[in-house]
Amino acid sequence: MRSVFRQHAAGVAVVTAHGDRPVGFTATSLSSVAAEPPLISFGIGTTSSSWPVVSETEHVGVHILGEHQRELAATFARSGADRFGPPTRWRIGPEGVPLLDGVLAWLVCRVVARVPAGDHRVVLAEVVAGDPAGAGRPLLYHQGRFNALRD
Repeated sequence: MRSVFRQHAAGVAVVTAHGDRPVGFTATSLSSVAAEPPLISFGIGTTSSSWPVVSETEHVGVHILGEHQRELAATFARSGADRFGPPTRWRIGPEGVPLLDGVLAWLVCRVVARVPAGDHRVVLAEVVAGDPAGAGRPLLYHQGRFNALRD
């Protein structure tokens, strides 16, 4: 399965949440689920350092990364990294969710379900706020690397 999905190009997002401290992780499993109500989904491993907070939080931030944010994607994908320390720029957004600066777009979503899926959970969340006004082109993940779109 992994070798097949290496052929599948996916957009890159960072999901954030806040408990005792801010947490976040890089996700390539982000999907639009429904328009009415506006629902999204993403997967998270239950061994992820972010899972304990995501398992209990009411709201998450979802950030669509631009091709200029490869290092940010790598930071949020790296185990043990200080994800919210410099040079990461962020602020507290609606519902207390950490929002990353400089992204193409962001959403704040209310978690409505956490569905068991093997060693992961599929999180379903309803969009409550967002901003699509960032500039640039999307970052992609393909063949185990972060890539840019080619015309």
